[in-house]
Amino acid sequence: MKRKGVVVGITGGIAAYKAAELVRLLVKDRLIVRVAMTRSATRFVTPLTFEALSGNRVVYDMFDQDGTVMDHIRWGQESDLIIIAPATADFIGKMAHGIGDDFLSTCVIAATARILVCPSMNDRMFMNPAVQENLRVLRSRGIAVLEPGQGGLACGAEGPGRLPEPAEILEQARVLLSEKDLFGHKILISAGPTVEPIDPVRYITNRSSGKMGYALARAAVRRGAKVVLVSGPTGLKAPTGVVFCPAKTADEMYRLVFENREGCDIVIKAAAVSDYRPLECAGRKVKKEAESLSLELIRNPDILARLGETKAAFPCILVGFAAETEDLLANAQKKLKAKHLDMIVANDVSRTDAGFETDTNLVKFIYRDGRVEEAPLMTKDEVADLVLNRVRDLSEAGFGHAKGT
Repeated sequence: MKRKGVVVGITGGIAAYKAAELVRLLVKDRLIVRVAMTRSATRFVTPLTFEALSGNRVVYDMFDQDGTVMDHIRWGQESDLIIIAPATADFIGKMAHGIGDDFLSTCVIAATARILVCPSMNDRMFMNPAVQENLRVLRSRGIAVLEPGQGGLACGAEGPGRLPEPAEILEQARVLLSEKDLFGHKILISAGPTVEPIDPVRYITNRSSGKMGYALARAAVRRGAKVVLVSGPTGLKAPTGVVFCPAKTADEMYRLVFENREGCDIVIKAAAVSDYRPLECAGRKVKKEAESLSLELIRNPDILARLGETKAAFPCILVGFAAETEDLLANAQKKLKAKHLDMIVANDVSRTDAGFETDTNLVKFIYRDGRVEEAPLMTKDEVADLVLNRVRDLSEAGFGHAKGT
């Protein structure tokens, strides 16, 4: 597969230092990265920094550097995406009014690549009607604008104007660069653990980190789907572009899943829902007095089983996950059949390099027709894309429609 090319345009703002981390992340994502700087930007960070990080020469002058005669035309037409980060009020104004007076501004005018603008400036500058109008003009022309963050600014003020974190810019770049092969699909994804309270202080839970479900949500958004993410408590930030529905207990997750499943033609249950909960939750903290303590537990509702039982009324491709410590294949096949799934993703969570709390996973895909597919050890982001590839294949084969459920 041909590697995608990205031009990072850096303009003269204090947040230029963050662009170094952005370039590093883009290169790590196996993108071909070239950097163009305005003269003002070189006063904040040297071109040598970006040459070292990108592995390519950095252009900051239209005329006084070798090999730049036609690069202001070529770069924006040979690349797949141009990211302006940070984008100052001055440069946003140039873009809105077609002013090309240096390498980067003329590159943008001549570009056929998608463009992502990441504004960064003082809060009053950002809220100025002229700047807001210029951003509106850019959006109307199909240019993507990533809203700045809120918080403390370099000038000491508080408000909008912070350059989004490099990881957020990277994710938006992935969205713009991805093929939209899931456009038209609405996907419900569940993620993370649930917590079942014992008293106001203690609860029962499990080791699920939510990383797999969140990776699925990010990948589905990148590929053009509408995504509803029902998540138990995690330390993860909700992916940009999802409808986020936070839950705590299994009962709450059950309610949110069934409130949001209408219209979803794909449902992926990656959450690790607690099978049991305490029969009673104490109103006050249970004191450490007795030598032993017994808890009576009762079954939680089986969300996945109920989704399978009601597929006829709500046709969808239904995918489950099986986290096992023994008899992986047999247990996963039993779950697939009992819960009327179209596919189940099984993994051995006793491994140290897969399952809970890791960034990698080793999975098997088991299908309704009995097929079993083994995948190599992958990052959870890679597994997410592979899961969505298989779901797309099932959809194209007619699964999830009334005739295929």
